Amino acid sequence: MIERWERGRAEVDQLLAGAQLTRVAANRELAEHYLVQAERHLESASAVADLDAPGAFNLAYDAARLSLASILINQGLRPRGEGAHAVLLEAVVAQTEPPRQEEFREFSWMRRLRNDTQYPSPDRPTATASDVVQAIPAARAILDRARILLTRMPPY
Repeated sequence: MIERWERGRAEVDQLLAGAQLTRVAANRELAEHYLVQAERHLESASAVADLDAPGAFNLAYDAARLSLASILINQGLRPRGEGAHAVLLEAVVAQTEPPRQEEFREFSWMRRLRNDTQYPSPDRPTATASDVVQAIPAARAILDRARILLTRMPPY
């Protein structure tokens, strides 16, 4: 494992200074627990996809969110406050690009659609079966990539 992760340090330091991230004890065990939860959410999403597209989508989204959170908690970082889910993506992408992390960037559209599904409005669509078909493999890719990064990224 690398002793200090330099990529994206300025961006993460800025998120810490702005209180969008906070330092907590680095916790590999909790990070692994998040990944186990994410795995279960993906299994559940697949099981209910035909019965409840919005519910299945939310499970897939939560699997992706937990996977991103596992990376940060493993480093001793946690997002906080308004927009915490967006901060997850911002902090992880800052530390992993370049090269471009397409897997992680899938979280962006999922986050917007999850918000529209959780807080429906007549002028915005909610999650459909076709969204679930895209979300499950996207969340799986995020989970798989997070698993790799846990072994490589040291505490912040």
